[in-house]
Amino acid sequence: MQIKLAVFTKNRSNPAYAAARLGADRAAARLGAHAAHYVPQEPDDPAEQSALIEQALAERPDAMVLVPVHPTAVNAAIRKVNAAGIPLVACINRLTEGRCVSFVGSEDYRLALGIARYLFERLGGKGDVVIIEGPPESVTSIARVRAFRDAVAAYPGIRIAGACNGRYLLDPAREAMVTMLAELPRIDAILAANDIMAIGAIEALRTAKRHALLVGVNAIPQAIAAIRRGDMIATADFNAMNMASLAAECAIRHLRGESVPTEIILPVQIVDAANCSVWDQPYEDRECPSWADVAIQQGFS
Repeated sequence: MQIKLAVFTKNRSNPAYAAARLGADRAAARLGAHAAHYVPQEPDDPAEQSALIEQALAERPDAMVLVPVHPTAVNAAIRKVNAAGIPLVACINRLTEGRCVSFVGSEDYRLALGIARYLFERLGGKGDVVIIEGPPESVTSIARVRAFRDAVAAYPGIRIAGACNGRYLLDPAREAMVTMLAELPRIDAILAANDIMAIGAIEALRTAKRHALLVGVNAIPQAIAAIRRGDMIATADFNAMNMASLAAECAIRHLRGESVPTEIILPVQIVDAANCSVWDQPYEDRECPSWADVAIQQGFS
């Protein structure tokens, strides 16, 4: 019988999660499995994701791949998955409660520290910087914003002039930046905690006829195009497609009785005009990593 995977992502608004669904589909198809997707209609809604987990439990998938929308608000649903004995692989965000076979993600703090330092070097170590944060409950945003602020310690000429919340979405980020631009006559650079918020900031800057150096996180196609145009100077590759592909493969291999690592952490990569050609293609044309290559890189069999 064909293996059935239930895959849970946060929303349909962020292109990174569309990429995650594509990655899971690719791994499932390659390994003879089927991935069914459960996505909240209201972006990042814990109650809706919990209800979707309940729905999937009733449909009895063989395994689940989960990007939890909140660090604690879906824990009751996760406990039900554990109680049902369905193998669970966490992806992108770690679980704070419950058991999972494996976790596949990236080091948010390190990649955010890397992209912040890149920006500060381009500024020559001096300037007023604004941070666009993700949702306050998001573990990825918490780690990235902490890294942004910690990076300032090595650059006494850098000042965090302000911060706003774009909720990891384009429209809220654009609106938040419109307000920041009205309040702050000087903004030399912008640190966006994800790329889609950086795209919103670009629109706000264009409307205000202002300029600032801008970096983001995710390496989504829209960000690569912005780097090509000169609207952004860099992004960090937080590769949701690769993470979900590997998470789905972990789940399938586990079901087959194979050993899988307890975690896979993808390396930090900074993408700028010098190397962006590697990422300069739609997700449909990007390759997912092979299990063998990742095993060599990560040191597992």
